[in-house]
Amino acid sequence: MSRICDLTNLLIKRRLHGNAELVQNCKEIRNRNPRNLERLRIARKPIGYALDKPKYQYWHKLVLTPSQRYITAEIHHFENGPVLRASTQEWGFRNQLNSTNDVKAYTLVGRVLAQRCLESGILEIHFDKSLINGRRVHSLVDILVENGITLQEPERYKHPKASFRYRPEKPWESFE
Repeated sequence: MSRICDLTNLLIKRRLHGNAELVQNCKEIRNRNPRNLERLRIARKPIGYALDKPKYQYWHKLVLTPSQRYITAEIHHFENGPVLRASTQEWGFRNQLNSTNDVKAYTLVGRVLAQRCLESGILEIHFDKSLINGRRVHSLVDILVENGITLQEPERYKHPKASFRYRPEKPWESFE
């Protein structure tokens, strides 16, 4: 009982503060996140060529590669290639699943990939809806959406000219 009281006294004595005090005291803040411009929707988005079969108008894209025995889901960045990967070839998946290529495997891969996306800060990804060809892929897509991943990337912010009537909301301003 005394240990619990000592622990609560320690927590009460320790002064917890939020980020607001730190921001007020700072003169300059540097965001070193390489995806910061993508999150603000002002980063360069590749256009590609008109005759390119795989369109390159994305920052992050979901790529599914099923084989006869395994399923692999990857998030590809347009410049750097694969960023995140979840596959039933991993040791943890193989121990938990009876079959590594059924609906349960697809849902488990979707759940793990969604968790890894949220941990790394990737909330919007591009996914071609024409690739949904069966129940298995549909279950993976549903799990991603349930866990908070948006399957459509927002449009790139374009600064409006002075003569434009419609002025879109700036993504870096928040009104609460």
